[in-house]
Amino acid sequence: AGSFQDAGVIQRAYNLNFPLHTVPASSPQSLAWSAFSVSSPAVVLETAEDRPEAVVVRLYEAHGSTVDAWLQTSLPVKEAMLCDLLEQPAAQGRLPLEQQGVRLSFTPFRLLSVLLVLRQ
Repeated sequence: AGSFQDAGVIQRAYNLNFPLHTVPASSPQSLAWSAFSVSSPAVVLETAEDRPEAVVVRLYEAHGSTVDAWLQTSLPVKEAMLCDLLEQPAAQGRLPLEQQGVRLSFTPFRLLSVLLVLRQ
């Protein structure tokens, strides 16, 4: 019932096509861990690609809306910047790191690539 956004169609499609795989914990006291989270259900984190000393994260707005979202990570990030599809940093693309993570602004169906430089 309702719109595809209300029904969670995109998330259910990802769950069907890319099911979660579990990894046995090293001990019964191991805590749950997630590398990334996004604050808005309208924003999909499509992929995260390893590079030497960095990670490139690609996200897109999937609901046809204008939205601000927070990208959070448990990785040791020292710098964040927007980059192009060739993973080259964009001019004036530096993003401030805040306690909530990195704030990203999306227009309908916009794709963003974010380069996260990691602390060594």
